[in-house]
Amino acid sequence: MSKPLKRIPGEEEEEDEEIEIEQPVLSADDPLRNYLPTSFGRQDVTRNLDELYEKVRRVPAKPPKPPKNQDSDSDSDGDDDDDEDDDEFPVSHAIELKSHARAVSSISLDPSGTRMATASHDCSMKLYDFPGMSMDHLHPFRSIEPTAGSHHVHSATFSQLDNGQNILVVPAATQAKVYTRDGHESVEFVKGDMYLRDMHNTKGHVAEITAGVWHPTNSNLCATASADSTIRIWDINSKRQHKDIMVHKSRAKGGRSRMCCLAWAPAEGGKSLLASVALDGALVLYGGNGPYSRPAMEVKDAHKPDTWTGGIAFSGDGRLLATRGQDQTVKLWDTRKMKMPIASRADFSMPRHPETALVFSSNNTSLLTGDAEGNLHVLSAATLSTSEIHAISSSPIISLVHHTTINQLLLGTAGGSVHILFSPAKSTKGAKSILAAPLRKRHIDDDPSLTTDATAISGDAIVVPSQQPAKRKANDKFKPEMPAPTPWGKSQPDQEHIRKSIALSSMRDEDPREALLKYADKAEKDPMFTGVWKKNQPKTIYMEAQEEEEEEQPDKKKRRW
Repeated sequence: MSKPLKRIPGEEEEEDEEIEIEQPVLSADDPLRNYLPTSFGRQDVTRNLDELYEKVRRVPAKPPKPPKNQDSDSDSDGDDDDDEDDDEFPVSHAIELKSHARAVSSISLDPSGTRMATASHDCSMKLYDFPGMSMDHLHPFRSIEPTAGSHHVHSATFSQLDNGQNILVVPAATQAKVYTRDGHESVEFVKGDMYLRDMHNTKGHVAEITAGVWHPTNSNLCATASADSTIRIWDINSKRQHKDIMVHKSRAKGGRSRMCCLAWAPAEGGKSLLASVALDGALVLYGGNGPYSRPAMEVKDAHKPDTWTGGIAFSGDGRLLATRGQDQTVKLWDTRKMKMPIASRADFSMPRHPETALVFSSNNTSLLTGDAEGNLHVLSAATLSTSEIHAISSSPIISLVHHTTINQLLLGTAGGSVHILFSPAKSTKGAKSILAAPLRKRHIDDDPSLTTDATAISGDAIVVPSQQPAKRKANDKFKPEMPAPTPWGKSQPDQEHIRKSIALSSMRDEDPREALLKYADKAEKDPMFTGVWKKNQPKTIYMEAQEEEEEEQPDKKKRRW
């Protein structure tokens, strides 16, 4: 070990002097000053957030007026009110993400609101990380095809009890999957035996899964509904067989009916419930903790039979249940008395998609849903009357999420885009972190116009004009491309040596037909290979043709009368 240096007695300690950087001797108006650094290290460019917020301020089209028979308690945002802080929901600003090529069927966020998962009918699921995004980089960090591009994805939902460590993915197949928050597959539930009639004897679903939800109090349990008329509860630690099963006995022919949607009520203040609506119109509620042999409550004709009911949601206290179906109705139920709905509305335009957006607000006083015209409706949870209408998109709104932690609304449309609605004053993180993030420094290779073009030639490459591939005509789309000519295509280093040493080498540039016809007269006068047959070639003898006698045709069979 090195010993510390000792100070020599009598030597005075010199005070640390500040290091002075010698400045170049330049005049004040010298243009060279613009290229000299003023400080060291990374310099963060200060961004004017007020100016950025003004750029993403939402200027929606004028929304439709509410029906005359319903009272509108508050004005819609079509008038573009300046007092945006009075709005209950953050709808003043918006950022649009071009996420998918088809309809966005599901949107989910983790409890902290930093990551988002979207599912779509383009057979893919995408994961976004808000802190890693910026206004010039609105892209997911991972894109996944759960079934190798063969089935569209109904939903992708984050677990809420373990800080979003798992994602339940429900493709339009017989097997649901669980992914980690980083997009790695961890569990694939087993498939059932489709040849068994009794669904209690199968270990998994035998038909398409339509919906899936997480258990409200147990992070290891989840439930899935299927078109095989069953609801199954799974343990992610035991993927080879379901934990419990609920079989819906339908009044339809065959005793089976597709289960359209699924919702699990929170166990706050009462018994947990698991609700679903079948294709035969029946609304069934099972006890969240069992028994599952028969439903605790059932309404036979809750919705019109043979119509899909994709929207279902419980209130925060589990006392109210809202359903919405393709029969153009929205109904509100009291879980303590399920005989009749406490409110019903039958004038909603339903998008032509199996998934439907329907969620309760944080204070359980409002319902949020979308329509086929791309409008966001805020309904009263007591009467289902419209209190606010916001024009969001020109495409129908399919999925909808209101995240209370960051206070932002996320809407998925049938056109494949995701709209993030927020308020600069009331919202946190999410879209605000995207705006505040510095723009990425783009490399020259990131610009596709400078790297590759339609002919796959580098933008900065030196290309000989004679080597550039010619543009193909419209009628030559089935014609193969000819190879580009090269300097060695028609010449050799010693062409005279090749002509003398290789016989018939000059024929490579000639037309084969013309080359053969050139020797036609010579071959006929002085045949080289067939001269041996001139003297002893036998003459061909043909038999003289004779007229054949007409054969008598047999008499036709007599008809039997």
